[in-house]
Amino acid sequence: MAVFTGAGVAIATPFDENYNIDYESFGKFIDFQIENKTDAIIVCGTSGEASTLSHEEHIAAIRYCVNRVNKRVPVIAGTGANDTAHGIRLSAAAEKLGVDALLQVTPYYNKASQRGLVKHFTAIANSVKIPIILYNVPSRTGCNISIDTYKELAKVPNIVATKEASGNMSLAAEIAAYTDLDIYSGNDDQVMPILSLGGKGVISVTSNLMPKEKHDEVALFNAGKQAEALAIQAKILAFEKALFMDVNPIPVKEALNIMGFKAGECRLPLCSMSDEQIAKLRSAMEPLGLVGAIK
Repeated sequence: MAVFTGAGVAIATPFDENYNIDYESFGKFIDFQIENKTDAIIVCGTSGEASTLSHEEHIAAIRYCVNRVNKRVPVIAGTGANDTAHGIRLSAAAEKLGVDALLQVTPYYNKASQRGLVKHFTAIANSVKIPIILYNVPSRTGCNISIDTYKELAKVPNIVATKEASGNMSLAAEIAAYTDLDIYSGNDDQVMPILSLGGKGVISVTSNLMPKEKHDEVALFNAGKQAEALAIQAKILAFEKALFMDVNPIPVKEALNIMGFKAGECRLPLCSMSDEQIAKLRSAMEPLGLVGAIK
């Protein structure tokens, strides 16, 4: 039940001036991704501001993405929640809409115990038939998946992978050694070490702007051309760092606007960056030819 190999985009959700989902811009953005070799589209994740979408908006965004993509690449829907019952409702709805897999973040704020995580993820997995990708990002959720919990969850037939954004390479090594879960890097600057452990690729923020480069980075590595893959990483590393100078997805939406897409601003409580930060972001984009690249 492997979902994809390569670089999937953790796609941003464009908003108009009234902070409604801008579907015209969203459609253009989805097409840009596919035309530039993105390997999968992950909709309504952290970068998609799922936490400030209403239930109706969440479902509508997934429906639109599935229809626009039209099976050209896999669509993975973020349907995680800190309320297991809500997560089950979202997941069941996304499955009916035709997504290829689900991304399940650890429950935030509640800070579930490891035993609670097993029960939570198992309940959601048992409510659907499609593959589940776990999402471990303790810096945002205050909750980390331990290796023993990973081992237990790997026994669930349709829990097939994890997006590891803990930054803990020792944990990633243990997942690779002790489970059969596919591993995707959740951090753009850690693709190389994850791939070296046998990882499948990355779920990428950078791919919002540079999908072909991130696709090529993974493809070259997997083709045994590690030096060429590393050269891409080195070329874009300063920009990748700039994309996290503020809370994701604030910088990536600003970068998309600078690039020429109509991404809009983030919904509160996330707010726009300072003029100084925007200038730094622009300066990191200029050497890569990203400023005004979309006409």
